[in-house]
Amino acid sequence: MDHYDSQQTNDYMQPEDDWDRDMLLDPAWEKQQRKTFTAWCNSHLRKAGTQIDNIEEDFRDGLKLMLLLEVISGERLAKPERGKMRVHKISNVNKALDFIASKGVKLVSIGAEEIVDGNVKMTLGMIWTIILRFAIQDISVEETSAKEGLLLWCQRKTAPYKNVNIQNFHISWKDGLGFCALIHRHRPELIDYGKLRKDDPLTNLNTAFDVAEKYLDIPKMLDAEDIVGTARPDEKAIMTYVSSFYHAFSGAQKAETAANRICKVLAVNQENEQLMEDYEKLASDLLEWIRRTIPWLENRAPENTMQAMQQKLEDFRDYRRLHKPPKVQEKCQLEINFNTLQTKLRLSNRPAFMPSEGKMVSDINNAWGGLEQAEKGYEEWLLNEIRRLERLDHLAEKFRQKASIHESWTDGKEAMLQHKDYETATLSEIKALLKKHEAFESDLAAHQDRVEQIAAIAQELNELDYYDSPSVNARCQKICDQWDNLGALTQKRREALERTEKLLETIDQLYLEYAKRAAPFNNWMEGAMEDLQDTFIVHTIEEIQGLTTAHEQFKATLPDADKERQAILGIHNEVSKIVQTYHVNMAGTNPYTTITPQEINGKWDHVRQLVPRRDQALMEEHARQQQNERLRKQFGAQANVIGPWIQTKMEEIGRISIEMHGTLEDQLSHLRQYEKSIVNYKPKIDQLEGDHQQIQEALIFDNKHTNYTMEHIRVGWEQLLTTIARTINEVENQILTRDAKGISQEQMNEFRASFNHFDRDHSGTLGPEEFKACLISLGYDIGNDAQGEAEFARIMSIVDPNRLGVVTFQAFIDFMSRETADTDTADQVMASFKILAGDKNYITVDELRRELPPDQAEYCIARMAPYSGPDAVPGALDYMSFSTALYGESDL
Repeated sequence: MDHYDSQQTNDYMQPEDDWDRDMLLDPAWEKQQRKTFTAWCNSHLRKAGTQIDNIEEDFRDGLKLMLLLEVISGERLAKPERGKMRVHKISNVNKALDFIASKGVKLVSIGAEEIVDGNVKMTLGMIWTIILRFAIQDISVEETSAKEGLLLWCQRKTAPYKNVNIQNFHISWKDGLGFCALIHRHRPELIDYGKLRKDDPLTNLNTAFDVAEKYLDIPKMLDAEDIVGTARPDEKAIMTYVSSFYHAFSGAQKAETAANRICKVLAVNQENEQLMEDYEKLASDLLEWIRRTIPWLENRAPENTMQAMQQKLEDFRDYRRLHKPPKVQEKCQLEINFNTLQTKLRLSNRPAFMPSEGKMVSDINNAWGGLEQAEKGYEEWLLNEIRRLERLDHLAEKFRQKASIHESWTDGKEAMLQHKDYETATLSEIKALLKKHEAFESDLAAHQDRVEQIAAIAQELNELDYYDSPSVNARCQKICDQWDNLGALTQKRREALERTEKLLETIDQLYLEYAKRAAPFNNWMEGAMEDLQDTFIVHTIEEIQGLTTAHEQFKATLPDADKERQAILGIHNEVSKIVQTYHVNMAGTNPYTTITPQEINGKWDHVRQLVPRRDQALMEEHARQQQNERLRKQFGAQANVIGPWIQTKMEEIGRISIEMHGTLEDQLSHLRQYEKSIVNYKPKIDQLEGDHQQIQEALIFDNKHTNYTMEHIRVGWEQLLTTIARTINEVENQILTRDAKGISQEQMNEFRASFNHFDRDHSGTLGPEEFKACLISLGYDIGNDAQGEAEFARIMSIVDPNRLGVVTFQAFIDFMSRETADTDTADQVMASFKILAGDKNYITVDELRRELPPDQAEYCIARMAPYSGPDAVPGALDYMSFSTALYGESDL
């Protein structure tokens, strides 16, 4: 053993130096080691024709121990002592231990005396050391050795089995599948692995041990029951057993490796021969393909159509895209195979491969070069030929396009030129047709260039020997013939249009002249008929005189009008003469007017009939207007007297009501006299009503002789009657108020003077601001603050209950008389309230409503403040506040 092996052994054996003596105290493990180590020793001693039965007894003399070491090491040990004495036995054991130590194994606490004495623990430890050194240490797998190498070998061999997971040399082997997997991996015919179950470890272990003993010459070193019945099988026993499997299968692997080496050599030779055959076949096929392809590429037979040449080009593209690339790959693969074959032969010390004649790589390259040369020439020819056919196809397509465009343009043109639509056309339509024809001629001239191009293209196609030249020539000839015919028809149509235009222009001028003169003459006649039939309405004699004068002037124009009528009819007759002379087919009537000669004659006759009728109507209206003028003057004379009289009386009554001359009784007497004189004026009003009725019956609506209408007179008369009645009533009411309130004549005069002073517009009423100023002038304290506004609003609600926004003199007198009376009787009112209240300081709402009329009770309640004294009851009112509200503090 060299230094590396010795060092590796020492490193691995170091953990085993401290023999776990306590472990041997476990009877199950000791039993497993006895059985395993004994079987292992016998598997080697049988080679020397002996065995042991009791491991601690049969090694005591050292003879079988030395024999075991010689068998497993293959070396001869020192000659043993044959004596039966203890010293001889110790000597033999020491020789064995020295041999073990010479192999680099360090023995700790193991002496010859313990072995000779039959110490089971020492004997098992020694055998385990021997097993480690000679059965496990030399195991090497992927740079790992001994125990780790053996474990890695187990893991590699059982890796394909999903239900096997070897992680150690104890519990990983309890189910028996690990042993079965090792056997099945190397000898699958010995075990039907698919029938094994993980939950049946006894069957699995017995199967593996029986098969190993029967077919692999591995003695049964353990009982299945010992492994299954132990929580943790003995690691050393399992390692010993597994190492036997390793050595059994490693020998078979060496034989397999040798066989594989022979097979590999044979396979290389067979592969080389196959490569030679493949080369020959591939070279033959490639050369045959080149031989067939070159004539196809050298074919230069032209085609007549672009489609056929396009097909050839498409075939060539298929060749370049589909057929050639695989052949390029084959040629490349052929060269690769040839080089690979030569390399393999050279490495195998075999002679170089010599292909058949004409199949060398150089021969194939030469043939391939010829192929590419033909291919290049074929491609150039294809492109040139396609360009040629493309030029022809382009010219042919250009010819077809231009011919189709021209034929499409000429379609219907001959029928259009032969159409005699001008015979029934009007002048404007003829001019439009001429414009259209001129546009057609311009279009025709523009198409001349296309016809020339069509002919030139046909000529070029003939020169280039186009395969379909006959049809091209026929079509070109048809186009040219049609073109000549279009030119002749165009000229003929122009002449017909121009001739028709001249005739229609003459007729059109006559039509226009007729329309120019007929229209105003027709308008004159229509206006004359309208005027003659107009139901005129006049209101004055001057208006009817103006109408009569205008009618006389109209009658003076009738002779000239008749001459104009004759001239207009002459123009129409001239048109009819031209139509008859030149056989013109008139499409319609005069385009400038709808007035016919029959219409003119009919209207003229009607005008002549209306003139005398108009004379009679004017005479009758003149007489009626003379009567109306008499009625106007009669009504105006009376109205101009009555209107001012009414106005004068209104002003006099107003002055009487405002002025303060005499007593109220004097004013009342004066007003009654005015009323009597007004009533006595009534007959004149009635007479004026009769005149007004006559005017209405005569439908007279205006009267320049007066500014007064009957409506004005009626309104004035009614206002006069109303004013005198109202004024008399006001004076009567003032007398009543004066007498009832005890107002003196001086007070009445003062009130009237104040009222008249602030009645700026003399309307007999005061506005709110005028009334407020009047109160202030009479001593009322009405400020501009909120309290003053509230007080004024209260007063306005009294004098203007209907909220008309004005205060009459009567309302003013009523208010002033009441205020004066209230002030004089304040003490009497308060004394009355004290009587109603009795000995109380307040009066209740119920007492007021019971003792006073409803309106007066509510009036008092609204002006009394609630009573808040200590003796107050619900509804109590402070009656002292009534005086404060109405008369102020000074009246209390």
